[in-house]
Amino acid sequence: MNVIIYGGAGSIGSAVAEAFARQGATVHLTGRTPQTLEAVAARIREASGKAETAVVDAFDEAAVEAHADSVGRIDVSLNLVPRGDVQGIPLVGMSTEDLTRAVTRGLTTNHITAKAAARRMAGQGEGLILALDSGSAHSSPMMGSTGPADAALDTFVRNLAMEVGPSGVRVMGIWVAGILETLTLEKLRAVNAAIDEGAIAGIHANLDALRMLRRSPRLADLAETIVFLASPAARGLTGTWVNATGMFVS
Repeated sequence: MNVIIYGGAGSIGSAVAEAFARQGATVHLTGRTPQTLEAVAARIREASGKAETAVVDAFDEAAVEAHADSVGRIDVSLNLVPRGDVQGIPLVGMSTEDLTRAVTRGLTTNHITAKAAARRMAGQGEGLILALDSGSAHSSPMMGSTGPADAALDTFVRNLAMEVGPSGVRVMGIWVAGILETLTLEKLRAVNAAIDEGAIAGIHANLDALRMLRRSPRLADLAETIVFLASPAARGLTGTWVNATGMFVS
């Protein structure tokens, strides 16, 4: 099995890559920084897994197509490319540029990578295209550009699944919100500059309390869910979004 992960050096990408590698897949990690990609690949290889890296700009259609050609057969394509979301500002207080950036970037990169995968998977008669967002299209105030961007991606996944389904290609999305290992000060400040160190513990506790299970999903939980969706056991699933938030959204 060949798995391409766009944005493969991040916290989620690396966890998913390691989970697929443990199942015997060859993971193809792409991104813009070779050093971080190679660090993830080295961990996988040290654990006797198979990993390849490539510097690929997922907003460059020619680069994505060329990389897909070099991989050959593609069984799973997962897009984790950052969109530049802005949060913590009321919609009426946001600039139009801040609001639309995540929508445009999210649709652009997912369209480019999904096209590359779908064309090749159709020839194979099978394959899985995966997208990820927070599920914030469902009434999430103060989430800024994230809600509209998630709504656009939700719709894109469902429509694409209907179009490519007759070729045997599955398209799905995963809602993920507030994985604690990813909520570092650096990452939170990237979307809300007002966050400080004292707020982190409170944010974690609040997120736990909001879940039906009173426990926030961890990276390992998400990674195993994604591996399951790519397995034969999930072959009847397409055109939908899996809520992996611990029912943080519905």
